[in-house]
Amino acid sequence: MSIFATAQHEKERLQYFASPEGRDDLYQYNQKERRTVLEVLEDFPSVQMPFEWLVQLVPSLKTRAFSISSSPSAHPNQVHLTVNVVSLTTPFKRKRSGLCSSWLSQLDPQQCTYIPVWFHKGSLPPPPPSLPLILIGPGTGCAPFRGFVEERAIQSAADTTAPVMFFFGCQNKENDFLYKDFWLSHSQNNGVLSEAKGGGFYVAFSRDQQQKVYVQHKMREHSQRLWSLLSEGAAVYVAGSSTKMPSDVLSAFEEIISKESGVPKESAVRWLRALERVGKYHVEAWT
Repeated sequence: MSIFATAQHEKERLQYFASPEGRDDLYQYNQKERRTVLEVLEDFPSVQMPFEWLVQLVPSLKTRAFSISSSPSAHPNQVHLTVNVVSLTTPFKRKRSGLCSSWLSQLDPQQCTYIPVWFHKGSLPPPPPSLPLILIGPGTGCAPFRGFVEERAIQSAADTTAPVMFFFGCQNKENDFLYKDFWLSHSQNNGVLSEAKGGGFYVAFSRDQQQKVYVQHKMREHSQRLWSLLSEGAAVYVAGSSTKMPSDVLSAFEEIISKESGVPKESAVRWLRALERVGKYHVEAWT
């Protein structure tokens, strides 16, 4: 950009950003503030970059990956998504919204809008109806499990199905309890998530009380039932944020197995690794 700057002070600033000495300042200016190409050009108005150069230098938008949150049996010819509208404030108090999530949220469902979509094989294989399931999906991590539960409900109408335990988490019961009625309906009246069928639905509301409660805390509360399902050959599916949640859930499983089976922690770790090797411990996490 400095090549095309006609103002000397802008040229010098851009050259400084491109130097090893200016690397930290460039990070603060650009990455931390999540500046767009247009905003950078507005900050350096003397830059007269030819359009063909601009097109070559600007990176293409990355494709966004979403978990399908519906069952093809329950919703033929449809694909449901569970999308969190990304919203953040930069260090300089600029409001930022996710490009794709904001656009999707503003679409009018009454109008036909064509969206380019690619289907890829996910990391959570669909389980057979005879396989007991332990699902952990806080926040939008519940997305794939909505489809799992829909599919298991249809299967249970025709045949006997294995139990399903689902641990969901959100901040507030009143604000972000995603698919509340759906989960509750399947956890009652002998639904696939009901305790009467050997399963269960448990919610951790992290901000509804003074002490924060997360899915791993709810798991420990029901350690005996978790161990019972694991002993019966249950598969574990974890989905959600890739920050601390997957490791916290894994640690909770290690404690539960050690406590309920009476083995040392090291043996519990090996037990879980073996579960992963045989394809019964799956994690789908994202930033």
